[in-house]
Formats: sequence, C-alpha cells, structure tokens
Amino acid sequence: MAYKDFNMDNHWLPFTPNRHFRKEPRVFVGAEGMHFTTHDGRKVVDGISSLWCVGAGHARAPINEAIKKQLDTLDYSTAFQASNDKAFEAAEMIAAMAPGDLNKVLFCNSGSEAADTSLKVALAYHRAGGEGHRNVFIGRERGYHGVGFGGMSVGGIPANRKVYGTALLPRVDHMRFIHDPVNNAYIHNQEPVWQEDILLELENRILPLHDPSNIAAIIVEPVAGSAGWYLPPKGYLQRLREICDKHGILLIFDEVITGFGRMGTNFAADYYGVVPDMLNFAKCVTNGVIPLGGVICRDKLYDAMMKTEAPEHVVEFFHGYTYSGHPVACAAAIATLNLYKQENLFQRAGEMGKVLGDAFHSIFKGLPNVIGIRSLGLAAAVELAPIAGSPGKRAYQIYLDCFKKGALVRPAGDVLVIAPPYIVEKSHIDTLVNTLADSIRAHA
Repeated sequence: MAYKDFNMDNHWLPFTPNRHFRKEPRVFVGAEGMHFTTHDGRKVVDGISSLWCVGAGHARAPINEAIKKQLDTLDYSTAFQASNDKAFEAAEMIAAMAPGDLNKVLFCNSGSEAADTSLKVALAYHRAGGEGHRNVFIGRERGYHGVGFGGMSVGGIPANRKVYGTALLPRVDHMRFIHDPVNNAYIHNQEPVWQEDILLELENRILPLHDPSNIAAIIVEPVAGSAGWYLPPKGYLQRLREICDKHGILLIFDEVITGFGRMGTNFAADYYGVVPDMLNFAKCVTNGVIPLGGVICRDKLYDAMMKTEAPEHVVEFFHGYTYSGHPVACAAAIATLNLYKQENLFQRAGEMGKVLGDAFHSIFKGLPNVIGIRSLGLAAAVELAPIAGSPGKRAYQIYLDCFKKGALVRPAGDVLVIAPPYIVEKSHIDTLVNTLADSIRAHA
C-alpha cells in the first residue's frame, strides 16, 4: 500500500509531530509475534511492546479467540445499576494478583482515567472518614499520570502541562525527581544508592508548607517510565510508604507501565516490597488489544465508602464510565492473564531483562553523546546529550533512522528506550540494540 492511498487530511495523530509525519508517514497494517508489517510491506521489530502494552506479543490466538467468543455471547452491557459476568471474573483475577489487601477493582478504560479515578477515590475516602479538608495532592517532577486534568496536575512533565496551566488543579505540589546524573548515570539491574535522603525535602518543606493533615494522597510511578525509565533510589518507596503511614496520607502507585510483568513480577509493588493504598493499571492487562484500565484499592477504602448512613438505594461513590468493565475488554483481560501464567511470561520478562541490560551496557557505553544508561526489568534506556538549542531532536532523528532500518524504539526527550514484549528472543534484542547503536553513531 503506497503513501498516496492514505488521506492525511482527517486523522490528527496524538503525541506526534504531525507536520513531519505527513512528509514521512509510518503506518502499520499488520502484526504478528514480535513484528509489525508497514504499509509499504516492510517488517519492523516491535522494540517497545507498542507503547508498553503488548506483553505477550502480537496476534495471540487465545486472546483473539476469547474476544470473538465474547462478541458472539455478550457484546456490551451497561456498567451502571447492573454488570456482566466477565467483569466479576476479571476483577477477581486482578485482585488475586495484587499484593496485600488490594482487593477492590474499579474499572475504567485507560491509564489516564485510572489516574483521575484514583484521585477522586482519595478525596471521597477522606470525606467519608470526616477529613474532607484533605484535598492537597503531591506528585513528582517528570512524573506521568495521563492526560486528564487530574493526572496532568499531579504529573510533572513540563510539555504536558504548559498549555493548560490555568485549568490544572490548584492544590498540588511536586517532589524532587529521582535521578542523579552525576553519581548514578549508569545503572544496571540494581537500585541506585544515593548519598543524600531525597525525601527530606518532602518531610521538611512540602509537608510543613501544606500541613500533613491537608494532604489527601501522594502519587508516583514506582519507575518513571514515560520520562525515560528512571529508577528510584534504594529504599525510596519504602520510606515513602512510612511517611504516608505516619501522616494518614494515601499512597498511589501508577503502574500503568510497570504492572503485569514488566519488572519480572506481577507489579512493581511486588518487586520493591511496598503495598500502596491504590494501584493504577492499564496497557498490558489486555495485551493492548482492547482498552481497559482500572484502580485496585485496599479494602479500607471501599469499606469507608460503604459505612454510610444514607439509604441503601443511594450511590456511595458517584463515579464511573460508560465502558467500565466492558465485557469484551474483560474477556480479553482474562485470556491475557491466563496466557501470561501458562507461558510463565513474567518470569521470562525478568530473565530477558538481564539479557537486554547486558546488551545496553556493553554496547552503548562510550558511544558518541551517550551520557547515561539505565536498565531494570525488561526495559532499558540510553540517554544522549541534547543538541544545543534543539532538545529532543537527536533522539527523534535516531528513532526515525531505526524505524527505516526495521526497529521500533521509543524516543522520550533525549532518551531512547527499548521495552520489548516478554516473548522477545536474544536475536531480537541483538537486532534492536545493534540497530540503535548504529543510528547513534550515524547521528554523532
């Protein structure tokens, strides 16, 4: 299929430089296993699980068959005042995978909706407990929690916020970012050790400024994925849990990227041994095939909402989406989670992550403009020095070059990330890493 066959006048691409795309379109028309097929008939290795989503690889028959069967059985049903059997089954499976007493699942359709849902749950929970004055949220610099106004407010990526400043939530603050480029530029399969306590600013400045009694929740990505795979300091998440417990603040983990196997475990919460009060998920829960997201809540949050003196016909939590717990999406999730288990794909992700990390650190270190490498779980990032006056341009040019050579990598600012499906073989990793290395050299 040729470029001329695409009418470029109607489709406005998200998070894409559309002006350049019109000159050099990149259009997929098929996918199987580890590879895409492009509109011009080329094969491209999926080095990013197609935006962190496709853990089991493309076109997996068990997932596709479950979707087809569900469409023929129950295509859709309302989520309000009634539900469907697949929603209950999927919720049970997800809760069983979550750590601690994270047992209550609120379904939505995406990570963005999950972020905003978790913030609303936090406010409603505190109000139900007689602490409605707790309405301050704390995020982190360079954090990403989707594109809803709540998620953008607690998020900390400047480009996502600057146009919408007047409409962001007013009572929000942000903790320091978790990267030390001087002492921890190169991290391989370990937690970086800091010489300072990065959370002292939270304890000594942010909390006193707002008063801890006014703070509803702190929300973080356990690993900062969208910014470029930045790893938390050793003990950071444990300390954050302790601080929240001390002050009655809810802790929210945004695991839209790290959830369902990326770290070699069910969730990053399991990897780090920290149970949050809410855990946001999406992406890999359905292998990216059907949109589905959600928030897994600890029992105490649900119980607080149910302890109301209102009559039983009154809704306890006024929130939800038309497609919450969509039967086809939940059927896809059930089949996906079963497939992960049957093929031990989470364990495999952990094992192949070491292979990916070894390749990154052995090949990229010392290449032109490389100033950092980070690897943990089945994801790795190489950071480049920016072109003076043109931040992000170098990585974008390298991304385009890799695509032309048959490798899909992810540019994030001046960082390039590889996070392949869990079915990845060493040969795929070699192709991805060597193609990226050649492109880095070519754009020195």
